[in-house]
Amino acid sequence: MADTLGVRIQLLRDGAAVPKYATEGAAACDLTAAIDAPLTIPRGESRSVPTGIAISMEEDGVVAIVCARSGLAFKHGLSLVNGIGVIDRDYRGEICVGIRNDGAADYTVTPGERIAQLMFLPYKTACFTVADSLDETARGTGGFGSTGKL
Repeated sequence: MADTLGVRIQLLRDGAAVPKYATEGAAACDLTAAIDAPLTIPRGESRSVPTGIAISMEEDGVVAIVCARSGLAFKHGLSLVNGIGVIDRDYRGEICVGIRNDGAADYTVTPGERIAQLMFLPYKTACFTVADSLDETARGTGGFGSTGKL
């Protein structure tokens, strides 16, 4: 069983829901749309969808990550506008999900619909040191595609 993290949650709007894990083994919980009426995201456009919640993580060294729902991405072409969303430990505002519609048709989000996933991960901050050179590796400066196709 995974470790648990204390997270305080504030419900900010009518229709806001406490995130829920869909299954016992789920790593991420579902975020839902806290909207009063259906919201259409036209094909090729983006919209910000409010969740109606704000959170406070009760431990240092933890970040909340907003991820796309794979079913919405695969079936309807919906993704997050920034790939993933980072909810820093000191952020206390409403979590909103920027959704981009790259699907073949307009998509309508309904009130209470599961629109994204929220997961909690440990992180470390970096202490940068300026150096004249870096250690050598087998890859070196090889960039995109430099390690081959397979």
